[in-house]
Amino acid sequence: MGLKITKMNMRKILLFTLSLCLLSSIATAQEDNSSSKDKGEKITQTFKDTRVINGHSVETNKEGSMKFIIMHRFGALNSGVNELFGLDQANMRIGFDYGIKDWLTIGLGRSSTPQKVVDLFGKARVLDQYSNGSPVSISLFASAAARTVEDPRIDASDYFKARMFYSYQALIARKFSERLSLQLMPSFVHRNLVRTTEEENDIISIGAAGHFQVTKVVGIQTEVYFTPDDFLTDEYSNSISIGLDFETKNHVFQIHLTNSQGMVEKDVIGETRGRWDEGDIFLGFNFTRDFQIKGRKYK
Repeated sequence: MGLKITKMNMRKILLFTLSLCLLSSIATAQEDNSSSKDKGEKITQTFKDTRVINGHSVETNKEGSMKFIIMHRFGALNSGVNELFGLDQANMRIGFDYGIKDWLTIGLGRSSTPQKVVDLFGKARVLDQYSNGSPVSISLFASAAARTVEDPRIDASDYFKARMFYSYQALIARKFSERLSLQLMPSFVHRNLVRTTEEENDIISIGAAGHFQVTKVVGIQTEVYFTPDDFLTDEYSNSISIGLDFETKNHVFQIHLTNSQGMVEKDVIGETRGRWDEGDIFLGFNFTRDFQIKGRKYK
């Protein structure tokens, strides 16, 4: 049982890209067709931040806004008192997201997981929800990432492509009221390298997320990714997370419980090892701080 390395099938890339382009075109056409009518009020803040818990929300940064984000995961709660129930262990992702336009965000991050991943992503808002128009908001997400840990099992000729993996998502959300928002996340992940021939290089999954605003500053977040068993080996399971949001003027602090210790799409969707029924759960938090870079007036 050796390593399996492959390049992403170009037909799969093309098919997925065309699907996203078609979705974007339909969304744009709907906006254009309804431009002459009264679409009503534009619905904003479907989610309080650009992340739900591990994954992205439909939200994008405002133009010229830089978001500094720290994502932190402790060890498993069932690791025992010697590890202070996971508090002695830590994995972290530090990233910067920037709003090129109100509808377009790019981001760069680095994770201290065992594979020490560097990731680059783009997210485009292609449709907005309106009170008398579109019933949903849609953003399209794509990322490319690389492991930076050396692996002596990989031949030098395969070394660069073996490091790479790619993720694509359509984020479809609706704000039902000032308190309740829901989101669906059809997802596709490709890994150039998997450990054995039994593992799939391509993973298809569907995610679901929700936000319920309890008070003006406190909300409850949930996030689940359902990945068919055909795409997961026995050691992996579906990612399930729940947490609380605390919002202030320029900060959002999230604290949560999750069975995913990784913080990039490949790890969350395809390589979640924790199991809730075994107490293999990780306490974590996300902390974000927004800075206005473009258009800021200095005195």
